[in-house]
Amino acid sequence: MIAYAPAALFFLLFGIGVLRDRRQFSNAVLLGIAVSLLSIALLAELRKAPTLVVELVAAAIILLPAVGTVALVWFLISNGLTMIRKEGRRPANLLSLLAGLGIVAVIALLGAALVTGSRQLAILAGTAVLVVLYVSFLFVCFVGYAFLYSRHRPRRNVDFVVVLGSGLIGGERVPPLLASRLDRGREAYEKQAERGNPPVLITSGGQGPDEKLPESHAMADYLIERGFPTEHVEREDRSRTTEENLLFSKAIMEQAKPDYRCVVVTNNFHAFRAALLARRTGVNGHVLGSPTASYYWPSATIREFAAVFLSHKLVNFGICGLLALCGVLAAL
Repeated sequence: MIAYAPAALFFLLFGIGVLRDRRQFSNAVLLGIAVSLLSIALLAELRKAPTLVVELVAAAIILLPAVGTVALVWFLISNGLTMIRKEGRRPANLLSLLAGLGIVAVIALLGAALVTGSRQLAILAGTAVLVVLYVSFLFVCFVGYAFLYSRHRPRRNVDFVVVLGSGLIGGERVPPLLASRLDRGREAYEKQAERGNPPVLITSGGQGPDEKLPESHAMADYLIERGFPTEHVEREDRSRTTEENLLFSKAIMEQAKPDYRCVVVTNNFHAFRAALLARRTGVNGHVLGSPTASYYWPSATIREFAAVFLSHKLVNFGICGLLALCGVLAAL
């Protein structure tokens, strides 16, 4: 049982973190460490298992990462090409393609180091592998915990529903991505209204340089044209970023009701990062995600993870630097 103690400790820390505030990236890391330690403890138990079981598990440990890596590369590159075909060649649409090609490059580097026996290539390959493993671990933590976070639904009454803007088509029309948010926000409003206390729905988004009107106005018009009660819509029309969406909406809510509670609505790939920002800006509420086209999700999720990774750049780049140093020392 001692082998399971470290995993139990991190599961306990994870539970405490969730009880304190679900909107923390540290929860994701603690859960990832706990699951990793539990897996190691379970593997240690294999020494008591029959030889055939040990051999099957060993084969799975060798084969699954190899097969999984090939499948992941194919998926990322295929998705990247789909993104380019449907969404264009903007840098944000190239992330899944670049991630797939990056994995191929690391594998090629490893192969070249093994074939040539070059010490310099071995150092470079070892460093790249360590850094990729660290970033991959954080990414898996991010995706896993984001999924768990999305399963939670607030059960207490809320006073406001805040829908975050995302840009307009032709500078004036609501695109499908934003329509999904608005429909999800309306659903949250109606569930609260059924309890006899209809909230105020805040559409949040300012006017970009290529837009004919503020996003929040187009969003409100979209809802009102579909029968949403005008008196329950409030427009926040100054924000340009997600952080400003939250800060300016918070000011509106605090002015109306200092002890407010709210839900914030965005797309599912953006929900966890928006929750982290909501915590940072002091918004008292949970973030709900709306559906997103399946082909759009991988690149969007990689973009969200990159933003979270860079928001802790001192720690993450420091660890990557230490891993790079370890790679160099190991190859000496």
